Amino acid sequence: MQTDAEVEAYLRENGYPEQVCISGRAGLIAQWGEFVGKVERGYTMSLEAYRKHLDLRAILALAGLDGQVQELDGRFERMLTARHTRVWESGPANAFWDFGYPRNASGNLLKDLKVEGLA
Repeated sequence: MQTDAEVEAYLRENGYPEQVCISGRAGLIAQWGEFVGKVERGYTMSLEAYRKHLDLRAILALAGLDGQVQELDGRFERMLTARHTRVWESGPANAFWDFGYPRNASGNLLKDLKVEGLA
């Protein structure tokens, strides 16, 4: 497990925005948790916003924090459908979160998925 200082240093060394660096491990995990909750309730934001959240999960992986978000990952993964469809390439090869989209997608997300031929 990386320390908070190591996570912050990793983020700074890799050029992440200051607000991401300052939030550190706890902030990254909290943001992923908030996103997972939104997906569970019915994610309606745009596909662009959805992909930015997938980038957040990639940051967690690259910072070595996979072990600290397993429960959140399980909740997120249970919400996905069309698991063969790649909706983004956020970083790590074949990352589970890049495949599929929320089965309860609606609003702008569903519209954007259809426009891009993903749903």
